[in-house]
Amino acid sequence: MAPKEEAYFKTLSPEDFQAPKMKNDNSRQKDKEKKSRLSLFLTKSGSHENVSTQKKSPSNISAEAALQWSNSFEELLKHSDGVETFSQFLKTEFSEENIEFWLACEEYKTIDSDTKLLSKAKYIYTVFIESDAPKEVNIDHDTKTAIRRNLSQPTRNCFEAAQKNIYSLMKKDSFPRFLNSDIYLHLTSHLRSKGPGAPMFRRRSRSCVFNERGEATT
Repeated sequence: MAPKEEAYFKTLSPEDFQAPKMKNDNSRQKDKEKKSRLSLFLTKSGSHENVSTQKKSPSNISAEAALQWSNSFEELLKHSDGVETFSQFLKTEFSEENIEFWLACEEYKTIDSDTKLLSKAKYIYTVFIESDAPKEVNIDHDTKTAIRRNLSQPTRNCFEAAQKNIYSLMKKDSFPRFLNSDIYLHLTSHLRSKGPGAPMFRRRSRSCVFNERGEATT
């Protein structure tokens, strides 16, 4: 986490993360103002946890490297270029918060300092978990409640259940569409155009598959 972000979240009190109670109109307005300031802060600071701001042009990524990503979602996540390209794809679907949350959780699990762990936990909760968060991810109520309950003394597996849910969502839903997207097909286009000896790529169809003889079957 950037120093400015860490300093910001240290200013938040434990009460900011308690279960919501009945609030009057004045309290609700203050909450809205706080979240608006946070959203503006994230925009100005260019905060994208672990997603490089030095974006590599698709032309600088070899088709051979991109080809490896299609082996599995796990393989894609091993490559920084794969993560960056996948992030760009998620932005076209307005769901980049999923990979940003997953990456933030990965970084969170490497923190040794209890103080920094608490600060990072507050950051992840405020940005990705709480209701109406600037980059709220789609997790169930019970998981969200469990995270909030443990936030005063967070452990390294505090976000494990939520991270697994978002990982599964990206693997089963977003990743197949990414392999069929213009972004990915553009990276591998010259391999597809080399002829009979080159690996062949086809746009995936939801209505049919191809057998060994190249015949379409439903």
